[in-house]
Amino acid sequence: MHKIGILGAAGIAPRSIIQPVNRREDVTIHAVASRRAQAAQDYAQTHRIGKAYESYDALLGDPEIDIVYNALPPAGHAEWTIKAFEAGKHVLCEKPIGMTADDARAMAAAAMKADRVLMEAFHDRYHPAFLHLLQIKASGKLGKILSMRAEFYVDIPFDEKSIRHDPAQGGGAMMDLGCYPLHWLRSFHGGEPRILSAQAERTKLGVDQSMQCEMEFDDGVTATLVADIANPPFLGLLKIVGETGEVELENPCLPHQGHSIRERFGDSFVIRTVAGGTTYDYQLSALLDAIDTGADLPTGPTDAINNMIALDAIYRLAGFPR
Repeated sequence: MHKIGILGAAGIAPRSIIQPVNRREDVTIHAVASRRAQAAQDYAQTHRIGKAYESYDALLGDPEIDIVYNALPPAGHAEWTIKAFEAGKHVLCEKPIGMTADDARAMAAAAMKADRVLMEAFHDRYHPAFLHLLQIKASGKLGKILSMRAEFYVDIPFDEKSIRHDPAQGGGAMMDLGCYPLHWLRSFHGGEPRILSAQAERTKLGVDQSMQCEMEFDDGVTATLVADIANPPFLGLLKIVGETGEVELENPCLPHQGHSIRERFGDSFVIRTVAGGTTYDYQLSALLDAIDTGADLPTGPTDAINNMIALDAIYRLAGFPR
């Protein structure tokens, strides 16, 4: 029986880890930690978690825990993930993996030294909807890939007190949202992009509320990325254009909440959905499989480093110091 400890009384954890765990019999949520003692107690009571710790160190010191879910803001990812590895735990870390590519490299090195699994929480990569896109690519039906476009819009109202708008905590459109479409593009293509340009709109706190960038891959495939936290309504879209067809996946991030795949090949036009559970259930299955069998993870350390390298380049070109 695997036992998971959650770092941070996070709002995302119920759907991202607690509910998927509750649907299985080979893993359990053992403890939660918050630096606010009452918050940890309340969270544990609400979600029926056995133990509540008032420090992250205390949770990492629990010998029964073998997996840590790092749900802290990005600024806390590298420090506490590395400490988790030093305590002998495997880690599922929320995205983005850290504040910079250097963070990602340090975390990967710590995972290797401890011989433990590091997984970045790009849960959507494991859903059958995204796997369907990869199958279309592998079939050759698209012909030579020409261009790609990935967009993600989520209305996150400006709040000076919110960590999602705090530059010191890793806030901003590209960190919060843009890491997803960047990962869609990289994962579908299978290579690493060269960032050609990036433009951002900034808030008064100095973070990006929107980001648009252009990139190119070594084989000449061009791609556009747009991330925006200031313009509703919610939209996620990945579009791939090839010489002999094109395909669009609407809502790549949360396909279990509704998605559509639009496929055009010659005179044929099909709209389909792909059956499946939640992205988070597939992510948890992949994590446990990697721990139990040594299976490779598409969102493991190398992928995490490369996503952050591209993210760093986008921010630099947009005029943000890294």
